[in-house]
Amino acid sequence: MAHNHEISGAIPLPATIFLKIVMSVINTREPLETNCFGTNLPSPFPDNYLYNGKCEDMLNHCIETNLKFDLIFTSPPYNLGKQYGNYNDKNSLDQYLIWQTEVISLCEKVIKSTGSICWQVGNSMRDGHIEPLDIYLVPIFNKLGFILRNRIIWHYGHGLHCKHRFSGRYETILWFTKSETYKFNIDPVRIPSKYPGKRHFKGPKKGELSGNPNGKNPEDVWFIPNIKHNHVEKTKHPCQFPVALVQRMLLATTNIGDAIFDPFAGACTTMAAATQFQRRAYGSEINSDYCEIGKNRIQQGAMGKLSYRDHLLPIA
Repeated sequence: MAHNHEISGAIPLPATIFLKIVMSVINTREPLETNCFGTNLPSPFPDNYLYNGKCEDMLNHCIETNLKFDLIFTSPPYNLGKQYGNYNDKNSLDQYLIWQTEVISLCEKVIKSTGSICWQVGNSMRDGHIEPLDIYLVPIFNKLGFILRNRIIWHYGHGLHCKHRFSGRYETILWFTKSETYKFNIDPVRIPSKYPGKRHFKGPKKGELSGNPNGKNPEDVWFIPNIKHNHVEKTKHPCQFPVALVQRMLLATTNIGDAIFDPFAGACTTMAAATQFQRRAYGSEINSDYCEIGKNRIQQGAMGKLSYRDHLLPIA
């Protein structure tokens, strides 16, 4: 496992000053070239690329050109019958899982040996009962040799109100690694400690801080608002997930310059987060309208000007 890197003797800056310095550097960046977007599959790929087409086609082309990724972060359709343009999101569970198996198997071929895959899913519905997709998907990843590191609960506060069962207010992120050697950088994603000034009251460390002064591990239950009509990130995509989900995983499992891929790009949240945080962004999306929305967001990220709600912001 990769270890965190610390600079010996570094003087910690107040968070507001550090943020201003980081943003001043980010905002000097340039937009991506026009050849980073298209309906063709270039060989070789540029450093960033959004493909307007089927994910299977792009994945096969990545295999042919030996393009591999440090992180795949995606949220596939949930088989709920949502309107995604030219995709039918209403199949039998068996058909859905056959398709997901095909896509995941292709992803396995393009992920680096030190890489991670994050599959963000919720529940499908069938005849009034729920089908928790993560339960069905984990065995698919297991058969391909992936190692489940976390089943992260994404808890949000708003959604449909149910009449005949408790209202659903969570989805999951399945975080897998390809091997026992992987990147995990905890410091960039630490959150404020509940008791930041708490100190040891006895023993050899009496009087010293008992926790990390930079904050705590964010744990595996994340309280992050979902995207509704007044959210700063809202687009016309019907099932858009927030940048904060990608931000936290991206900062923890990749480094600057690493390659990130989203096979179901949608409104291109993963790609926009990747460019915002100076990673290389790749993705595929079959809907041309969503590609246009995503192109704008990716360019905003490339210039360090993406509008998003940071993962550290408290819920009001």
